[in-house]
Amino acid sequence: MSNYFVHESSIIDLPCSIGNNTKIWHFCHIMTGASIGNGCNIGQNVMIDRGVSIGNGVKIQNNVSVYSGVTVEDDVFIGPSVVFTNVINPRSFIERKHEFKPTLLRRGATIGANSTVVCGVKIGEYALVGAGSTVTKDVKPFAIVMGVPARQHGWISRNGQKLSFNEDNIATCPATGEKYQLLNGTVKLIAE
Repeated sequence: MSNYFVHESSIIDLPCSIGNNTKIWHFCHIMTGASIGNGCNIGQNVMIDRGVSIGNGVKIQNNVSVYSGVTVEDDVFIGPSVVFTNVINPRSFIERKHEFKPTLLRRGATIGANSTVVCGVKIGEYALVGAGSTVTKDVKPFAIVMGVPARQHGWISRNGQKLSFNEDNIATCPATGEKYQLLNGTVKLIAE
């Protein structure tokens, strides 16, 4: 038996999976077939749709609907009022459930408040989407993107510190000392 907290105002449609030490707050709806990992914090008024997979240590702030087709890996932060879509061209009078496009949020990514993530994109590991942005294409690991549509404005460490690369394309996280390399337009962690 799992050890988790669900506020009495929330609705949990069984069967679904909720991990240990997860907290689900006021007015949430977890639908049949959803999977939520260990140690997650699901804020007020969050809906997690059928078949959605949420990893361990994920924080979903208030007023977010995570629709079918979205996969969230471990340690992702989803800010308040973030919007996910799952169909490119929705119409109320045409059912397009067979056209859902998958969206993937990789480990450690942060999606800022009031952002929109259009379906069919991948947001890379530890990437940061600035508040109010609209993501319409894939985001590279460790990238900082912002705007409408979101465009890249630099690089960020796992710790959330802006990275500055030297002439050898090496950056050091000012908070942790981790080293990163920029090669062919992609950043990777090279030493902890």
